[in-house]
Amino acid sequence: MSIHMHMRAVAEPEIRDDHAWLAAFMRTAWENHPAEYAAGIAASLDKVWGAVNDLYAAAEALDADDAKSWELPIYGGRPVAHSADADPSDPPLGILDPPGVSQAADFLASVSFDELWNVAGAQLVWSGWDEAQVRQEFLDHHRHLQDFYGRAATAGHAVVRAVWA
Repeated sequence: MSIHMHMRAVAEPEIRDDHAWLAAFMRTAWENHPAEYAAGIAASLDKVWGAVNDLYAAAEALDADDAKSWELPIYGGRPVAHSADADPSDPPLGILDPPGVSQAADFLASVSFDELWNVAGAQLVWSGWDEAQVRQEFLDHHRHLQDFYGRAATAGHAVVRAVWA
């Protein structure tokens, strides 16, 4: 089974705080994901997004100035409630507003991946997997999220999230 967290940067005035509208918007964005990913306005994580969040949670142990900002890149923002007439197959959705996107970008730009890995890496290496390979996978996710949130923050955009199964 394939499951992804899909993130899309979008100008806040273009967002309708309506689950059905956002689900349709994100469905179209998902269909255009390769082009949007290449343009730097979309990101996605496969089923490991919870583990990426666990990596960022290690920031609390580092006593960083913005340690609480670790919560923003993966689960930050607010959920968008399903309306009574919503399609039950619509994905869970969330919106991180532009100030939150800026905080997430600042956190990702300032936190040391190596320090995070030193704190949390041992818990993230799955049994039977090569540690160097897993570390590289997480580093790739981290770098992509740094770029994505950095671009979104520079543009003053919000980030909409959907979970596709």
